[in-house]
Amino acid sequence: MEYITHSPEETEALGAKFALSLHPGDVVAFSGDLGAGKTAFTRGVLRGLGYTGRVTSPTFAIANEYHTDRADVAHFDLYRILDSEALFEIGFDEYLDGSKIVLIEWSENAADILPDSYKTVHIQYGTFENDRVVTIDEVKKQ
Repeated sequence: MEYITHSPEETEALGAKFALSLHPGDVVAFSGDLGAGKTAFTRGVLRGLGYTGRVTSPTFAIANEYHTDRADVAHFDLYRILDSEALFEIGFDEYLDGSKIVLIEWSENAADILPDSYKTVHIQYGTFENDRVVTIDEVKKQ
């Protein structure tokens, strides 16, 4: 599905609607240019799950964890991760045990260790300054 948003607030609202489809064990792989709105969408997902605290990109921490009434959420930013071996060193595979919703920004840096089934959210710049084209899909590896 493809959506067009016209502001960071609309991108967040789309994330909140998307959250209604998520359950523990779901993995969401984000892709898109730097500053395109991956964290805004993620903030919306967490709002949609009922989280009311501050949501920031874990660029330097690599992972932030959140608790909501609907699910525990692990939010990864893999911008600084250069290979999947580094992910194993931080215990990334333990987050894929089915107990949490896992949101992964810069997921292309972990493409070889993503589960057999996951959702994708690709965000790219649109025609006008605040426009974003958001493409949501599902991947099932053979």
